[in-house]
Amino acid sequence: MVQKTSSQFHAAEIAVQERLGVADRVAQVSERFIRQSMPPQHRQFFHELPFIVLGLVDQQGYPWAIPLFGKPGFITSPNETALTLEALPSLTNLLSLDFTQGQKVGALGIQLDSRRRNRLNGIISAINDKRFTIEVEQSFGNCPQYIQKRELQWQTDALTDSPLDHAAPISWQPEQAIDQHLKTMIEQADTFFIASRTALLDTDPRHGIDASHRGGKPGFIKVEGNTLYFPDFSGNRFFNTLGNIESDGRVGLFFPDFTTGDAAFITGQAKVLWEHPAIPDYQGAERIIAVSIERSTQLSRFMPMTGELKEPSPRLNGTGRWLDLDDNRP
Repeated sequence: MVQKTSSQFHAAEIAVQERLGVADRVAQVSERFIRQSMPPQHRQFFHELPFIVLGLVDQQGYPWAIPLFGKPGFITSPNETALTLEALPSLTNLLSLDFTQGQKVGALGIQLDSRRRNRLNGIISAINDKRFTIEVEQSFGNCPQYIQKRELQWQTDALTDSPLDHAAPISWQPEQAIDQHLKTMIEQADTFFIASRTALLDTDPRHGIDASHRGGKPGFIKVEGNTLYFPDFSGNRFFNTLGNIESDGRVGLFFPDFTTGDAAFITGQAKVLWEHPAIPDYQGAERIIAVSIERSTQLSRFMPMTGELKEPSPRLNGTGRWLDLDDNRP
């Protein structure tokens, strides 16, 4: 396939859009949504956030979904193509992140109380011992689908310490089946964040790292052995994450426990299961994503905040759970 140079999508994203018959429609609207700079409302939106989720790669090229926390105002936008964060990833050494100047980065800003979210992809243009700046390559908004409305509450003295200062001893599980505690945490989650990447990380702004949100009813994720499954529900039809999975396959997932402040991080190889026995019976599922887990870690009280659930997303009424699917089978 010859990729159109005018397209804002890379070849694998276009291939997914064409496979699903939406490429022409997406091309007609994408220029209004995907920009090379941030509009004023996005710049103000990021400035008001208490946390942001980044997509960063490690030294082996695997992406990880990494949250950063701070008092609202810790993110500023000195101009329409730059975002400065007064915080550094606390997991850089633990996960061997390639957090260096010139590296690609994805960023997802999300307000759980308003269900607003905006994303950008870019390059780390500057770093010092207190802050770093992202140079924007692509900026776009997302719809509020599948976001559970939560009221966030800071833990006592949480902002005076590093997130790792609150964390219990770290559990590493390389290349083996995950334990029951992590399995239960994942299968009870109603929210997670996923980082994905393109095969090439070069100067093309369409090639990079993406950070995205996924939500569903508790039980919408299933773990069997060392493989995790989750349904892909209807979204904006850009298929950024699916396109990246088709391009490279390596992903990183972050599971927050908003009740306890615990967090789990996994990385592995993802595959889009275009044909799967559960798809016709799983309410809302258009595809199934399988992630073969290669590394995982759990951190107790890692997050400096908890979040009280105020209202599940109304879109969940049209979605299912693996448990319901299994219960209905003869």
